[in-house]
Amino acid sequence: MLQSMSLLPLLGIFVVAAVAIWVAGVQLSNTTDVLSQRLGLGQALGGVILLAIATNLPEIAITASAAASNNLGVAVGNILGGIGIQTLVLVALDAFGMREKVPLTYKAASLTLVIEGLLVVAVLIIAIMGTQLPASLIAFRVGPDALAIALIWIVGVWLIGRANKSLPWHESTGNAPDAQAKPKGHSQAKTDQKATNKGHSTTRTVIVFLVAAVVTLVAGVVLERAGDGIADHIGMSGVLFGATVLAAATSLPELSTGLTSTRAGDYQLAISDIFGGNAFLPVLFLLATLISGKAVLPQAQDTDIYLAGLAVLLTSVYLAGLIFRPKRRILGMGVDSLSVLILYAIGTAGLFAIALSVGHG
Repeated sequence: MLQSMSLLPLLGIFVVAAVAIWVAGVQLSNTTDVLSQRLGLGQALGGVILLAIATNLPEIAITASAAASNNLGVAVGNILGGIGIQTLVLVALDAFGMREKVPLTYKAASLTLVIEGLLVVAVLIIAIMGTQLPASLIAFRVGPDALAIALIWIVGVWLIGRANKSLPWHESTGNAPDAQAKPKGHSQAKTDQKATNKGHSTTRTVIVFLVAAVVTLVAGVVLERAGDGIADHIGMSGVLFGATVLAAATSLPELSTGLTSTRAGDYQLAISDIFGGNAFLPVLFLLATLISGKAVLPQAQDTDIYLAGLAVLLTSVYLAGLIFRPKRRILGMGVDSLSVLILYAIGTAGLFAIALSVGHG
């Protein structure tokens, strides 16, 4: 129905859906923090899974909607494009969220974050490998590539949980010297305390969480359908639209909650939320495969593989930043963030070049 509408109403619907995702996403993040504290989930496996699902509900809705309508190009583009865009959120946090005169990675540096970033790289490499498998390699609506991504993610989250407790290093926490003074996640406790001071019960928090989740899911479906119509009107491929505009719209909650974390001095949590969400996104290939009944990754286009490679590159730059901890700031941000910004701009130009060459071909 939406696809038959003219461009102006579609743009209006898209903006309204994006705003709904922003508002509901912030509520999801806040209630997830409160529930993690009150249910004792914290940085444990349950807490990480709850947070990953909550912060990626827009992408879950878009992937499910696109797979159900057999629009797999948008699903793949949104997943892989979303990782690049969400990594770019760290640039904004470094430039506008830091209270101190040092880069984000300098204050957040920790071996646990390095492990989280490596998990992002690992699942992306498996995704790239999966694009080369035959499409016929599927049984019971499950492909080996999507299943492997999900299993590696579960193992990775378990390892991160262990790292959060202790690491066999001189500093058992794996934190760098003169990094953030308070432990990772301390801002979640503040969010819970504010909710308690306002008299918000656990039951009320659960209800707000569920309502925000429903709003996010519905808005995500509307966003995908309206975006598909907009892409048709402006002559832009679904893959490109999904990887750029659609992915940017679904990253709005991460930007808002990330700024809240950095301004509260919880720099590690800000990066952890981004890496955690990015590591979870490729798990949605399993959802797309189950819904569509088709092997999704073998149908990936050149632009999809390119986006996955770009996401690996951007993540690797921040991994280097967490290890080398550059102290110098250029244009109000760390050298690593500036490098990511430049690489993303060049990478996006390359993405459009690929799309144009395919179109002319």
